[in-house]
Amino acid sequence: MSELIDTTRRKKDLLKHLMLQIHQEKAPEAVRAQLMRIMGEVPYELVVEVEQELIEEGLPASEILQFCDIHTEVLKGNISHEGAKTAPPGHPVHTFKEENRALGWETDSLKKLFKEMAALKEDEPALEILDQIRIRFHALTDVEKHYVRKENLLFPYLEKHGITGPSNVMWAKDDEVRELLKAALETLQALDGDTAGETQAVIDLILAPGVAAIEDMIVREEEILFPMSLDSLTDAEWYSVYRQTPEIGFCLFDPTEEWRPSTPIEEDEETDQERTRLPSGTITPSELTAILNTIPFDLTFVDKDDTVRYFTQGRERIFTRTRAILGRKVQLCHPPSSVHIVEEILKDFKAGTQSHAPFWINLKGRFIHIEYFALRDEDGNYLGTLEVSQDLTDKRELEGEQRLLSYVEE
Repeated sequence: MSELIDTTRRKKDLLKHLMLQIHQEKAPEAVRAQLMRIMGEVPYELVVEVEQELIEEGLPASEILQFCDIHTEVLKGNISHEGAKTAPPGHPVHTFKEENRALGWETDSLKKLFKEMAALKEDEPALEILDQIRIRFHALTDVEKHYVRKENLLFPYLEKHGITGPSNVMWAKDDEVRELLKAALETLQALDGDTAGETQAVIDLILAPGVAAIEDMIVREEEILFPMSLDSLTDAEWYSVYRQTPEIGFCLFDPTEEWRPSTPIEEDEETDQERTRLPSGTITPSELTAILNTIPFDLTFVDKDDTVRYFTQGRERIFTRTRAILGRKVQLCHPPSSVHIVEEILKDFKAGTQSHAPFWINLKGRFIHIEYFALRDEDGNYLGTLEVSQDLTDKRELEGEQRLLSYVEE
């Protein structure tokens, strides 16, 4: 056991020495060669421990930050993950990694576009490629949710375990990415019909550094942060991260699988008892009421026993609804001449043979669209029927496009 401890200590001291050489402005490639020759692969936990020790020994975090990109380049491909834990689908780390895959797809697409731009003659128009670059950079801004979750959900738990290096260094690097993305978007907005030569200068000075910064952070997360976090956090802590994640949102990826720890977790009561937790976020009754009464159509919900349970109360209603209908059988809310249609819809929805029935009528000179949808749970069990009614008269008359801002008078 003591031999193992001595070996680990020697590796840590050697890694610290090599990292300090970088800080002393030794050539990164030379240090990389030394690293590969002397140490081979570096256990991922040693990288964090060494950075932590350097900070505790007085090396300012700002200096570690200054050389962070060089560290990443030197260590890339030389970090060992032998024995590292893996995260199942739905787990916060699995979601983080899938988001990184999506971010990597965007950065790869941008680098291909940069090459296409470089292949053009300097005086050639670049608008078509430039538009594609704009689209990809706007997609990259979604990284904000990835970073906010990392900083506000993951880092606090790491700090509880005495691991402060990632929050000291990575948060500052996240902020650098934010500034680079902001500069890129502002520059792209200002560009209009520029030539390939002018656009290439912008790519070299502003756009490419932003792409490289995102890719470097992906490496640090995948190689060091996530394996170390899986080793450090308990299932209860991960479940807390998991439950709070929808409140911030996801980055270019929407997980479809739920995750719960294999061992039972005693869930804390919600801090805000008023908020209802849903798969895609949380909401209060007042917020939900405002949303449902603002959408430009009427909703009526009939439960699985054919009882009217809810309807929206928008400002412009298509059909008269009063709270007197709540608790009534839906068949009693329709004229006798149309009850047979209601019965047929409900029968088919309950049997699972149908799930959607659309109608449209002319009512007092207005074109009214009415749809019935079967509501089912994850197992396909019938929960009830949703009626959606919408006045499409004005929308049917729309032509062309409207891209400029204009407000509708209330």
